[in-house]
This record gives sequence, C-alpha cells and structure tokens, in this order.
Amino acid sequence: MTRRFEPVVLCYHAVTAGWPHPLAIAPDVLERQLRALLRRRWRPAAAADVVAGRGRLLHVTFDDAYTNVEAALDVLGRLEISATIFACSGYADDGRPLAVPELAGDAARFPDELETMDWDALRAAAARGVEIGAHTVSHPHLPRLGDAEVERELGECKERLEDELRRPCRFLAYPYGEEQPRIRAIAERCGFEAAFGLPGSRAEPHRFALPRVGLYRDDGPLRVLAKTSPLVDRIRPQRQPAPG
Repeated sequence: MTRRFEPVVLCYHAVTAGWPHPLAIAPDVLERQLRALLRRRWRPAAAADVVAGRGRLLHVTFDDAYTNVEAALDVLGRLEISATIFACSGYADDGRPLAVPELAGDAARFPDELETMDWDALRAAAARGVEIGAHTVSHPHLPRLGDAEVERELGECKERLEDELRRPCRFLAYPYGEEQPRIRAIAERCGFEAAFGLPGSRAEPHRFALPRVGLYRDDGPLRVLAKTSPLVDRIRPQRQPAPG
C-alpha cells in the first residue's frame, strides 16, 4: 500500500456503563458517536472493503470480545454498520474475564464486566453478520516473544476460530496495538489477509498494520471529531489505554 489510508476504522473495547475504566464506553454514547460519523457522510463498509484503503468508508471493531459488546450489536444493526470482533481463542473455551496483568484488579472487582464471549456467543455474533477476527490465543505482548511463540499465538488462534466457527478467519488485531516488521511477516505467513494496528499510520499504511482510531470513555464529541479527521496524523499521536 503506497497511498494514504482513507477509511476510518474505529476500535472499541467494552460497551457498558457499569465498568468505570477508559476502555468502557456506554451503549448510548457509542450510538451518538456512530450517528455523528454517518451525518459526516462516512459510509459503512465491511472489513474486506476497507482493507484496500480507499474511499470514505467506516468500519467498527471491538477488541477482546467482551460479552457486553452484544449490547452494541443492536445499535449496529439499526444503523446498518458492519463490525468485526477480535477474540482471543484461549478465553473462548469458558468465557472467563480478561484478567491480563494490566486488568487483574478490575477483573477482581468487576468480573461480570470483563467476561469474554464463549464459542456459542461468538457463533451467535457471526450468525448476525459480524466478522470474527483473531486477537491471539492469550493476549500477550507480541514484541516480547520469540518468532516461534508469536507464530503459535497467531496461527493457533486462527485455526481454532476457523474450526469452531466453520468460517475463514481473515483478519488479525494485535494485542495492545503492538507490532513490528517481524510480527507483520509472521502474520502474513500464518495466512491472514490483513492485520490492524492501533493507531497505525494513515499516511504510510501497511496491509499488516492497518490504522484504527481508538475511542475511549473520556473522548468527548470534539475529540472524536479530531481523531476521525482526515488530518488526524497531523494533529497528534493517539494514546491507547492498555490493554487493546
């Protein structure tokens, strides 16, 4: 990819008013944000369509596959906006809370809010037309791992999602948005069509580090407007609350 990445791919995490954390956004706030983008003439599109990087297209993604994301699916359905949920295969067996080290305290205090989708929930989301992508097996910091460990995290997640959901797992989102050239190469070798970073560069896009706009609890209307502006790379880098 040599030209500027034109679509806006949003990255959300939890969709709930019950978890007081930067990663959690209330359903009504999410709906207002999406409606505002539609009023600005962003056109909803599937993940496969935004990968080309062309056009004023809008796609919504959710990292970590929290069960409360189900609250957003009705909103997306009403607005006819396509979405991708990026799931960790190691959590889908039992839907346990995402108690990675950065969230261990929150998982103890708000276990229901951090519960993740199990295989039945992911199948139900897929049946509603939601793309299910890979977010690794265990949500590690990939740059800290050797090549063999990275390949296992990516490849096993992809294979498990495909086995359980009976459909291709085409896309990957890197945990914490962390990637580097060697990890991009491994993602391509594992058979993904593309991978999403956070934030990534819209000015210098890469098929295996496609840029997303992270939206969080404290992002008001003006900040959302700035983040989704075509000039976002010229404004300031986006900071992401961990994890992603």
